[in-house]
Amino acid sequence: MTDKQPIVVMKGITIEFPGVKALDGVNLRLFPGEVHALMGENGAGKSTMIKALTGVYKIDAGSITVDGKPTQLNGTLDAQNAGIATVYQEVNLCTNLSIGENVMLGHEKRGPFGIDWKKTHAEARKHLAKMGLEHLDPRAPLSSISIAMQQLVAIARAMVIDAKVLILDEPTSSLDANEVQELFAIMRKVRDSGVAILFVSHFLDQIYEITDRLTILRNGQFIKEVMTKETPRDELIGMMIGKSAAELSQIGAKKARREIKPGEKPVVTIKQLGRKGQIEPTDQDVYAGEVVGFAGLLGSGRTELGRLMFGADKPDHGEYLLNGKKVTIDSPYVALKNGIAYSTENRRDEGIVADLTVRQNMLIALQAIRGMFNPIPKKEADEIVDKYMKELNVRPPDPNKLIKNLSGGNQQKVLIARWLAIHPKLLILDEPTRGIDIGAKAEIQQKVLELAAEGMGVVFISSELEEVVRLSDTITVLKDHKKIADIVNDDTVSQATIVETIANSGKEA
Repeated sequence: MTDKQPIVVMKGITIEFPGVKALDGVNLRLFPGEVHALMGENGAGKSTMIKALTGVYKIDAGSITVDGKPTQLNGTLDAQNAGIATVYQEVNLCTNLSIGENVMLGHEKRGPFGIDWKKTHAEARKHLAKMGLEHLDPRAPLSSISIAMQQLVAIARAMVIDAKVLILDEPTSSLDANEVQELFAIMRKVRDSGVAILFVSHFLDQIYEITDRLTILRNGQFIKEVMTKETPRDELIGMMIGKSAAELSQIGAKKARREIKPGEKPVVTIKQLGRKGQIEPTDQDVYAGEVVGFAGLLGSGRTELGRLMFGADKPDHGEYLLNGKKVTIDSPYVALKNGIAYSTENRRDEGIVADLTVRQNMLIALQAIRGMFNPIPKKEADEIVDKYMKELNVRPPDPNKLIKNLSGGNQQKVLIARWLAIHPKLLILDEPTRGIDIGAKAEIQQKVLELAAEGMGVVFISSELEEVVRLSDTITVLKDHKKIADIVNDDTVSQATIVETIANSGKEA
């Protein structure tokens, strides 16, 4: 591996915007036949570096060499001509066209009378086959296949130009475990053909599974280039966020279990609450100061149970008790009025209001509870916004910025602030750390522990079993839309405990 010459060398890359130096002398080398991860928190400069390599941003200082030749990238066409292809997080395809038309878009085969569609679709079939996608019919509508398959089609399209470099920016953020493995199989095919792949992901397990080499950035500066297999996780995280392994271990320490006192009433009790086709009748208690983790595989019913507890979906049967008193929670508005808040797993579509500011997003739930004719006084609003901007370390610290311009981790912090502003008795967090950087993830996890210590009941829903085990007092395990176990968390409980519980459920039947 060390005998290879890099296909891309970016040296001393500096990019400045008014008032900020986005990149300050950053280096990056990409080698043929390797998967290379660009690592760093949101705001570290990863996206800016990718845009420099794809010709979107012009560099202010430094040099770019491709295939041993000094290269100026003054636009995306220059990058494409240099053999650099990109597949972004949001699949940028045309769902109204066929699979083959998407693969060959801009590279259609032409005859004497215009585009020769027969030859174009035949060529598309060849490119799909190279990716192991020969089972796809190039004439089928793109809309007829899953988002995961569309992601693979986007890679096939990128490789039409015989790319030397393939950039994959957060390609796994909306894929399940099986779909990730399909993507990785194709990435390995592309890598083994001699292409250099630049891979960006917040999922450390995936980084360690698929990558060969890492470049770490922090605050727009180059920290180090290392080989993946030679770099322990705590060392990698430490380089990314500027903390030592000892400091990280404090955030990562398993919390002491919150003991329930005899005779103590739960803040929320549900009895046989269920909804046909979504979640079977379920009993659940959540006590003040307790973190209850919902764990299970994709489709187990975790989100469905959380939505039912919030009134986002109406139950078919069962009852709801709040501090021992029976209540009817049949809508989010009623839930909020009763001090129950829910932060959705779908941050982009159901969480943030993209065209409103950070400030407006923070205050929207409190204003909804008070009503449109009872505006929040400016002094109170300022105090709320200032408090949570600081407490949650929202970056940049400007509440008048549009929330859509913030990173995913900072958007998530603003959503949590929205619900904290109503001082809920129960806070339901659905995948609050999905798709965000290591630093923001640690801050949100720490905030969950602080909220519980202050007496708030928290339901913590996550597909990452490690953080469920680390943060929860009680772990509710779900499978096939049914609750199968409550695990009292202590030092004997691990991720393996949950996996075994899921695997062994139903074996007796």
